[in-house]
Amino acid sequence: SRSVISIVDKNKALKYIEGKDLLIKSLINEGIKEFKSEKDIDKDLMQLLNRPGILELTKRRIEYVVFKRNPEIIISDLQKEEIKDLTRDIIISGEWKKKKIKEYDVQSSSYVIYSGKKHPLTELIEEIREIFFEMGFEEVTGPIIETAFVNFDMLFQPQDHPARDMQDTFYIEKPFDKGDIPFPELIDKVRKTHEDGGSTGSIGWRYKWDIDEARKYVLRTHTTATTIRNLYLNRNRESLKLFSIGRVFRNETIDYKHLADFMQVDGILLNKGANLRLLMGILERFFKKLGAKKIKFWPTYFPFTEPSIQPTIYSEKIGEWIELGGAGIFRPEITESLGIKHPVLAWGLGLERIVMIKYGIEDIREIYLNRLSWLRTRVL
Repeated sequence: SRSVISIVDKNKALKYIEGKDLLIKSLINEGIKEFKSEKDIDKDLMQLLNRPGILELTKRRIEYVVFKRNPEIIISDLQKEEIKDLTRDIIISGEWKKKKIKEYDVQSSSYVIYSGKKHPLTELIEEIREIFFEMGFEEVTGPIIETAFVNFDMLFQPQDHPARDMQDTFYIEKPFDKGDIPFPELIDKVRKTHEDGGSTGSIGWRYKWDIDEARKYVLRTHTTATTIRNLYLNRNRESLKLFSIGRVFRNETIDYKHLADFMQVDGILLNKGANLRLLMGILERFFKKLGAKKIKFWPTYFPFTEPSIQPTIYSEKIGEWIELGGAGIFRPEITESLGIKHPVLAWGLGLERIVMIKYGIEDIREIYLNRLSWLRTRVL
C-alpha cells in the first residue's frame, strides 16, 4: 500500500481565477493532482492552497490486493452457486461438495425483533387478580350501565349531591333513560334512610327522596356499584371478601392525572371483627405486593364511609405522593338498610394511577396512546 496526497479543485474555483498561469491551466484540465508527499508540491501550488475556498488538500491511503492464486481459479470459485440453506437432501446427495457453502458472520448485527407481549395495564390487572386471590378474595362482575339507585342511593349518596349532577355523571338518554329498580324490596328502606335515617339511628339527609331520580340510567361512576350489588346478594353470609375490576366513567376534565373513562379496582370485606386497622393492613399488604415502599393513609371524607381514609403512595420515579382512591367502613345507613349486621370494609382504587407509579409515567394519558417506543421498553 502507499499514501498519496490529492489536491481537489473546490467548487470549480480555478475557473474564476484570472491570468494565464500554466499551472492553473493544467489544474483546470486535470481537475485533481496527486503527489506522493507534501515535499513534491511546488511553491506556486502551495500559494493557491493557502488561499481559502480554492483548493483542498486531502490525504488518502491506496491499498493493493495481491492475488496469491491464479485469478482465473478465483473467478471460477466466485461463479459457483452458493448454498444458503444446508438441507438433509443436499447432505445425502453429496451436492454440497460441488457447490460453495455461504459463509456466515456470527458477529454481524441482526434485525431487532420485538416480541409480542401484553399491555402494561393488562399485566397489572392480572397481577392484582393474583394478589387478591392469594388473600382469599372472590372476584365479581357487574353491568356498566346501572340505575342511579344502585350506583348512588344504595350507597347513601343524597340525590342532590354534586357528584350526581350531569357535570360529573354520564346519564343515558337512548334507548331508555330510566329502568326498573333491581331490588324493589329495598325501595322503602332506602327511602326512609335517606329522608330521616329510618331505623339506623341517623337523621338521614332530610329531603324528599324521589324514586324517578333513582330509576335513571347512568354509566357507573365506580365499581362500588358492582360490589354493593354482590354484597346485598350475599347478605346472609357471616364473612365475605369480594373484589371487582372494571371500567368506570366520570364527566371529568381530561388532564395529566384525570380521564373520563378509566379502570378501577374495588373491594369489600364483611366480617364481625372488621375495623379500620384491618382495612389499613389489607391495603398496605396489597400495595407492598405491587412493589410500593412508601405508603401513607390520610383521613378524609366520603359520603358512604365513616371513618374514611385516602391511601397515597410515593413514586420514586416521579418524585411525589400520588393519591390512589378512597377507603373506609360502610356507614350503618348502608349496611342496616341492606340487612347486614357486621361491619363492611370498602375501598376503590384507580388502576391507571398504579400504572403511573409502577412505570414512572407523569401523564396518565400516555397509558392509552400506545406508543410503540414506550410499549417496547416495558419489561415482560
